[in-house]
Amino acid sequence: MVEHIGFVGVGLMGHGMAANILKGGYPVTVIAHRNRAPVEDLVARGAAEAGSLADLAGASDVVFVCAPGSPQVEAIVADLAPSLAAGSVIVDCSTADPVSTEALAARLAGQGIAMADAPLGGTPVQAEAGELSTMVGADPDTFARIEPILKTWAAAIVHIGPSGDGHRMKLINNFLSLGYGAMYAEAIALARKVGISVETFDSVIRGGRMDCGFYQTFMGYALEGNRESHKFTLTNAHKDMRYLASMADAAGLSNPIGNAVKNSYALARATGGEGPEDYVPHLVDFIARANGIGE
Repeated sequence: MVEHIGFVGVGLMGHGMAANILKGGYPVTVIAHRNRAPVEDLVARGAAEAGSLADLAGASDVVFVCAPGSPQVEAIVADLAPSLAAGSVIVDCSTADPVSTEALAARLAGQGIAMADAPLGGTPVQAEAGELSTMVGADPDTFARIEPILKTWAAAIVHIGPSGDGHRMKLINNFLSLGYGAMYAEAIALARKVGISVETFDSVIRGGRMDCGFYQTFMGYALEGNRESHKFTLTNAHKDMRYLASMADAAGLSNPIGNAVKNSYALARATGGEGPEDYVPHLVDFIARANGIGE
């Protein structure tokens, strides 16, 4: 039987994911939050729209959730759970606190509902193309059940381990990527401070061993001024690094570099980088201003 899919959070990433699930032949039910445009587009492609989370849950066998973080996921799950049938699955595609994820999974298991965490790697462009990656925390049976659905929007799928492990791996992944962002911003500021232009800096790094996909999208702003080259907010970056610090503390790990990265994003937020269109590459401006470097 074809699974009926619910999708909560059809924003920058969720829209493309839901569109690809539809393209894969699954019935999809979506719900609006603030922006109706992606919902209307998905409805035009054949999705149904629910008026409430309870209605969406009642129409779905598997529900995907894309939300900013654990507080929002917890609230969404609390509204979904009473209307989900035993045997349903919730798949959390957010970058969340693994402690919260494990607690939700245990609570839902008491209702006969499975929970998987499948955080995302990639960009909104890759989401639309069905080329994201995902690292999955789930028991083997749940993973086997959801894998065909994941394949509609993910080009790379890795089953990490039980519930919570996907979010653990995602935080480690984001520590690396956001660490790059913090280093790039500081390196560019230092280059400018000693009289080396951004263009010259880029001519040395690009194409060399320090080049990578993240560097290129980051430099899409730092070099070319494209404010939407990497649409991941400074607020979410700071949140992820706080979750990483909490995970390191719980594991008894000294995490000095992670804390330094976290503080770079904390600085940006504290000096005005909290807007919905303040993205990670814009960190270069906040680090430059903190060091008296004019834009």
